[in-house]
Parts: sequence; C-alpha cells; structure tokens
Amino acid sequence: MSDERLMTWRPRLTVRLRLTLSYAGLLVVAGAVLSCIIWLVFRIVPNYPLTAANPHDRQPAPTRGEILHLVVTLSGWALGFLAVIGLVGGWFLAGRMLKPLQEITAAARKAASGSLDHRIGLTGIRDEFTDLSDTFDEMLERLQRSFEQYRRFAANASHELRTPHAVMKTMLDVAQADPEHQDVPQLVKRLAETNQRGIDIVETLLSLTALSNRAVELDPVDLSAVLRSAWPALSAEAAAAGVTLSSELTESVVEGNDVLLHQVVTNLVQNAIRHGGRDVAVTVARGELVVRNDGAVLAPAAVRTFVEPFAKSRYGAGHGLGLALVDRIVEVHHGRLALAANVDGGLTASVVLPEARLDT
Repeated sequence: MSDERLMTWRPRLTVRLRLTLSYAGLLVVAGAVLSCIIWLVFRIVPNYPLTAANPHDRQPAPTRGEILHLVVTLSGWALGFLAVIGLVGGWFLAGRMLKPLQEITAAARKAASGSLDHRIGLTGIRDEFTDLSDTFDEMLERLQRSFEQYRRFAANASHELRTPHAVMKTMLDVAQADPEHQDVPQLVKRLAETNQRGIDIVETLLSLTALSNRAVELDPVDLSAVLRSAWPALSAEAAAAGVTLSSELTESVVEGNDVLLHQVVTNLVQNAIRHGGRDVAVTVARGELVVRNDGAVLAPAAVRTFVEPFAKSRYGAGHGLGLALVDRIVEVHHGRLALAANVDGGLTASVVLPEARLDT
C-alpha cells in the first residue's frame, strides 16, 4: 500500500457499529452512575464495628470498608456484564432497525446502474424509513417516466427531423436524374413546403428550450380578448376545413404573457380543428379556457401522451409539438393543462390559469 493510500485510508465505522457502541456505552454509563450513587450512600455509613440486632446472633457484622469493597467489586462485574449485553443486544437491535435502510440502499444501487423498474414497497408501521421508502419509490416512478419520455422524444425527433431532409433529397435526386421533364415551379414549391416543415419543427423545439431556460414576465391579460384577436385566423381555417367553430366568452383577467397566451389559444383550437371531427366549441370563464371537439373515441392512455413532443404524430397529422408547447407555456404561467377523452368521442382540453389580482 502506497504512502498516499495510507494517508487517505480511514477505518469505516458503519452506522450499525456506531449504534451498537452507543447502546453499550449508554448502559455502561447508566450502570456506573448507579454504582457511584450506591457507593456514595455507603460512604455515609458510620465507620465503627457493626453488631447484630439480636444479641444471641454471634455472626460477625461486616465493616464499612468491607461493604464498600464488595460494592466496588460487584459494580465492576455488573458493568462488564452490561457492556456485553449492550454490545450483543445493541448489534441485534441496530440490525433490525437498519434493515429497511439496507433495502433502500440496494434499490439506490440498482437505480444507479440504470434499472428504474425496481420498487422498495416497505410495509409495516409508519415511520421515517417508510416515508423515505415511499418518497424514493415515487422518485423512481417519476424518473422512469421521464427517461421513457426522453427516449421516445429522441427517437421521434430523429425521425421527424430526418423526414423533411429525406423527402428533399428524393425530389432533388429525381430532378437530377431527369432534369428536362421536371415542373420546376412545382418542384420549388414542394421543396419550400418541405423545408418550411423542418424549420417549423426546429423553431418549436427552440421555443420549448427557451421556455425552460428563462423566466416570463406576467401581466394582467384578458384571456377572452386574446381569443378574440386570434379568432379571425382560426375561423378561416375552420371554414376551410368544414368545421363549425363556436365560442362562449366571458371577461377573464389572468396573470400571463399576451404573446404566449395567444400561442396557447391558437395551438389548442388548431389542434381541435385539424384532429377532431366537425364541431369545435371554445369557452372562456373565470381563468379557464376550454376547447372541446368531437371525433373518434380516444384511449385515455393515448391522451396522456399527447403533451409529449412528437407524440401526436403517431395518432394523426402534424409533427406533434403543438400540445407540448402549450403544456410548457401553461407551466411557466403556473397554470394547469388537462386533456380528457370524451365519452362520445373527441377531446376536451382545459387550461386553468391564476386570475389576476386587480386593485380596486
């Protein structure tokens, strides 16, 4: 062993050993205190020969010195016995007490190795260890969901970003192979549309990243006014798609950012128009925006994944970033986004935002 390792090495005192020594030390100290009290009591016994109370009893009575010597001897044996009992019993009790901690440590090692599907699930009396176990299990559950989302995000992002480039490469290869028989204006138009799709994906991803790295200034904003400003464009898109768009608006002042809330309203209504049926209803009241559309019956498990980036592309058209962006914007507004599958088909999206406190 090198000098450096000798200098850095320290004996490892486990918690179990320290608890054992603490238990034994406490017993020994308590026994020593009790022995000292008994010794002090006998110190006040008068130092003269003791006689038996019965004059006919001829057995010699012990002197004070003999009594003190006996007390000291027996106290020594008692302290040794208490030390042994403290060490053995303390080691056993500490092991029983720390067994849940060993299970938590084993689960933490599995998590550190990349296995997140293990759960501790301690049972029994509610104490600090069961609270720690439940908190650790909850953390593992959230980490597992996050890693699964990140894996799906990476796979879907790679696919979505690769598709426009693959399409453009195919169109250019065809044009190079037969340049004389190409409709150049149509080719340029298709290239521009495909390139714009890639730009839209990248810009949305940048928006998601920017919202995660900066604070947003919030001011009193009338949510119904935001919807009215976006209504002409949304109505035109609904009319072109043959969708009936209706609204019921009540003045609702919330703490928010006008530009970002405009994005929330636009994305939710466009999502309902493009992926729903023939009717879309929008309601604003008391800090809540509700967008409801009819359509096919959706599985609740599928609906829960709609806020994941690129998830929507697995269930319909589009690159699936609209609801993910809405979810992030609502989060920075300290609000709540809820998606629920309608029993009769379609989807209901509700956004609840903190109402603004207006000075009176």
